[in-house]
Amino acid sequence: MAAINLKSMDVEELLALRGEIDEALAERADDLRKQLARLGQSVGGRPAKGAGRGASALKGVKVPPRYVGPNGETWAGRGARPKWLAALLDEGHSIEEFAVGEAAEEERRVAAAAVPVAKKRGRAVAKKPGRKNG
Repeated sequence: MAAINLKSMDVEELLALRGEIDEALAERADDLRKQLARLGQSVGGRPAKGAGRGASALKGVKVPPRYVGPNGETWAGRGARPKWLAALLDEGHSIEEFAVGEAAEEERRVAAAAVPVAKKRGRAVAKKPGRKNG
């Protein structure tokens, strides 16, 4: 963009330039508002009309069960943990015992990759192999 020498412009030219700038800014603001509306937000971070609080793209979508209990109860791993699973976990069972399909493989992979963690001065510190954390 070419440099504009504002000092050499008369008042009418400056006012015309100001009008062009105002139009450009208004157009840019309108574009941003449209983008925010597409994302479900309004200016200021509040949900746009119709977006609803807590609306999720996955709401109402059926997913296969990830966990199956001893009596055939199922849980897809979404939402609050069911009472039957919480009771079994309190008894000392592991959640991996109830995982089915891909969830079982994922649970085993996550459990195997878990790094032991030690508490030190109120914050978690990962243990390094061959070193003592104390």
